[in-house]
Amino acid sequence: MAYGSPYDPYGGYGSDRERKAWERQQAQAAAEQRDRQAAFATDEIEERVAELENLLRSSLGRDPRIEVSSFYRRAEVPPLDLGALAFPNPAPAWNPPAEPAGVARMFGGKKRYEEELRLAQQQFAQAEEDYLRAEAAREQHIARKHQEHQDAVEQAECLAAEANAQIDGWLARVREGDRLAVSEYMEEVLRRSGYPSSFPNQRQAGYVPESTRLVVQWYLPPIEAVPEQKAYRHIKSRKAIEPTVRPVKEIRKLYQSVIAQIALRTVREVFAASSEELISTVVFNGVVRAVSPETGQRIDAPLISMRATRDQFARLILDEPKFNPVACVRKHFFADVSEHPDELVAVKPVMTFDMADPRIIDPVDVISELDKRPNLLDLTPTEFEAFIQNLFARMGYDTKLFRASGDRGVDCVAYDTDPLKGGRLIIQAKLYTHTVKPNHVRELWGTVESEGALKGIMITTSGYGPESERFANGKRLTLIDASGLLSLCQQHDIPARIVNRNKNGKTPPDAQ
Repeated sequence: MAYGSPYDPYGGYGSDRERKAWERQQAQAAAEQRDRQAAFATDEIEERVAELENLLRSSLGRDPRIEVSSFYRRAEVPPLDLGALAFPNPAPAWNPPAEPAGVARMFGGKKRYEEELRLAQQQFAQAEEDYLRAEAAREQHIARKHQEHQDAVEQAECLAAEANAQIDGWLARVREGDRLAVSEYMEEVLRRSGYPSSFPNQRQAGYVPESTRLVVQWYLPPIEAVPEQKAYRHIKSRKAIEPTVRPVKEIRKLYQSVIAQIALRTVREVFAASSEELISTVVFNGVVRAVSPETGQRIDAPLISMRATRDQFARLILDEPKFNPVACVRKHFFADVSEHPDELVAVKPVMTFDMADPRIIDPVDVISELDKRPNLLDLTPTEFEAFIQNLFARMGYDTKLFRASGDRGVDCVAYDTDPLKGGRLIIQAKLYTHTVKPNHVRELWGTVESEGALKGIMITTSGYGPESERFANGKRLTLIDASGLLSLCQQHDIPARIVNRNKNGKTPPDAQ
């Protein structure tokens, strides 16, 4: 019989009043259970939202720098296990036959004893010989085991030493600012940054030594990471638990906060894990992999793009309670954040990742004598300007090259013929081997303003400093350094390289 039930197995139900009271109790217990389930489900949703809202703040106490020792390999060989060989065989024991006494000696006992003793001695001698032979074999086997283990240890130590020597070389290249080594190191830094397990873990870093810039391409979680449900309610009239739907506007706002936090957190970790001399600027591109509702094909849609210099970032107080990540990236860094990420409305990246990807750009050619690609540093400034004009023509622009005299800071003009988004682009070409000075970038902006151009583009065979990057932020300026130039050449099948052969300090004449 159920506890509290008025049912009697011998007499059926009790009184009608008892039965109804019991049913009310059961209904109340079920309602309370549904209340608890709704509250539990709501708590789970709120915990997920709190995790998303605190992606940046929760990481501020973590030092992203990598302990160098974690890269090194140890010679790990299991300890020698001899098993049964570790225990000697039991030595044979001498058990002589009992010597007859008294009457037994008179009736041939002595002779039998002597025979038994002789036989026992023979057996004992054979047992001792077998024992010594078995012990010698055991010791030989042990010696082989020790030698095999020692060989395994030495081999493991040798392999570890070789691997660690490679790591030493790799770390030295990181410190020297090697393009590929720094890119790999920073990818490892970002890989170790703990995010929710449901987030994609693909992150790419491309280092541009000419501009001490790191370009990060981060694959963002889809907007479905923000829970569609806001809470769960117990609808007593239907005896059901139903979700409260989160408004699209709220989903969009929270998702924008998520991607802005990821951008800021990434920039903080990059700067914290590197020196000022190594990385002065970070470009962050956050893309989401999705299926285009228009074409039905997979796309990588950029939803946020920002550029930050180290001194800009140092001024932020990230643990301020009222800190607004989206407002910060937009107003302080002039970042472009998708207004409608739920509709995959893409933004234009500050700089595409392929213009910094070290795996496809090889500006420094060790065996330059064998490389038949033309070296751009062998051109004269006038030839370089003509080269840039040809490059933009290959890219589909209508171009015109200006004469050196009276060009008003314009080397080339390219026209984008798109009737909606097109216009005039003012291009300056700098055949440099040293960093472009900020005043050149400011002068280009002045020309763009006075000419009413759509955009100003500066292209150099060297790089830009953080002051130039900071000045260009939020303006209609695009700065293309040596890596970006080579990337554009590669994309449009133009053979080119940038190799400074003058190691004695003499450099090609710089374009003015």
